[in-house]
Amino acid sequence: MLTMIMTNFVIMLMIFIFVWAISVVIKNASIVDILWGPACAGPAVLTYFLADGTEPRALVLTILTALWGGRLGLYLARRNLGHGEDFRYVAMRESVARKDGNFVIWSLYRVFLLQLCIAFFVSLPTQVGQIGGPETLGLLAITGIVIFSIGLFFEAVGDWQLRQFKAEPENKGKLMTTGLWAWTRHPNYFGDAAVWTGLTMIALEAPWGWTTVLSPALMIFFLYAVSGKALLEKSMVKKYPEYADYKRRTSGFFPLPPKKV
Repeated sequence: MLTMIMTNFVIMLMIFIFVWAISVVIKNASIVDILWGPACAGPAVLTYFLADGTEPRALVLTILTALWGGRLGLYLARRNLGHGEDFRYVAMRESVARKDGNFVIWSLYRVFLLQLCIAFFVSLPTQVGQIGGPETLGLLAITGIVIFSIGLFFEAVGDWQLRQFKAEPENKGKLMTTGLWAWTRHPNYFGDAAVWTGLTMIALEAPWGWTTVLSPALMIFFLYAVSGKALLEKSMVKKYPEYADYKRRTSGFFPLPPKKV
């Protein structure tokens, strides 16, 4: 199992270095964001073929993870490509330049390889969960599939609703507060958390699945306290004067009925 996981890591490492080289040529480090979903799903697909798995759990984990990663990758590609480098990476580039650093080398280690390591760690349940265990899906796995489905619904529908909202000219400069966004300020982040919680529950039916429980915990921690909700809300408060009121009546993460204030 360890040999297979290491093989997966080496393959993903080569992919990330290749995409990093492209980012250097086009001067756009933010293309790494498009790679996030496929990077989390890739090791599951590799495991399925390298292990030649036949158990239903291996097939379910591979299909669900590929569905999630493919949807997210296509969504971010459609949203980001052709719009130049994201402002966050522009700020990183300027910060490194002010310190007389080399952004090309800095981005390799602090952007691409860091995201590779995080994505690979997050994907461990979908790798380890394919090895051994009962031949049929148990109650834990079925519950995990349900939680995964809820997460994918919130993520996909929330992204679609936001895209439709922004497509209307009269909504330019306005804050999205309807649909799923009335139940949680971050339906896409909640969706990601539910997706990986569900996938890990499926993996727990494998003999070594329990060793991967920290993977969704890391994902949820980043989504809630580091690069997701916490970072985004700092900019949202500055951008939208009405955000404070929206924040008072709308759940910050887990979906809840809107409050009347």
